Amino acid sequence: MWSVLLPVKVLAQAKSRLAGLAGPRRAELALALACDTVTAVLRTGQAARAVVITDDPVAAAALGGLGALVVPDEPRDGLNAALRHGAAYAAARWPGCGTAALSADLPALRPAELGRALDAAAARPNAFVADAAGDGTTLYTAVPGAAFRPAFGLASRARHASGGATELGLRDIPGLRRDVDTPADLRGAAALGLGPRTARLAAELLRCAPRGR
Repeated sequence: MWSVLLPVKVLAQAKSRLAGLAGPRRAELALALACDTVTAVLRTGQAARAVVITDDPVAAAALGGLGALVVPDEPRDGLNAALRHGAAYAAARWPGCGTAALSADLPALRPAELGRALDAAAARPNAFVADAAGDGTTLYTAVPGAAFRPAFGLASRARHASGGATELGLRDIPGLRRDVDTPADLRGAAALGLGPRTARLAAELLRCAPRGR
């Protein structure tokens, strides 16, 4: 079983590259992405729990209401520091579980996709799944007893690989690979099928937006 960590930025600062599409509803869109991702995690049999690391009170209330455990981002030193903090919290309480860091912007994620990836990751000390663009990472894992060294950010695929993590070359997990940072990403996720909260908002935003945005 796994403790799945999901870092969520303060909503007002999240998803800056979606500002042109979402305008004043950018925070609402960021929260919808996180809610649909957390819902998928909580429906994954291999995930014992979803641990959200955030300092945003609106996100904390919404995601906690879905059943996630919410941990304040005490380091306040970026994504990887937040994940290490969440991992320490989880390891102290559930030392027999693996630790998985998951992007919180995967609105097309299916529980079966995450389950297959976590099953495959259990055979490696550290493993990761690359994003659809091929240079980033959407999932990074450490089995019990293995060092947890997340390296998310630009070119994280290469950094995770150089750090000794095994890339999981699984097929048929498009929703797990499709994180959403741009309008094109959102359209790509919509083609796969969005979770309900993102779907309602994206339908309106994408309908009103010029194709090139």
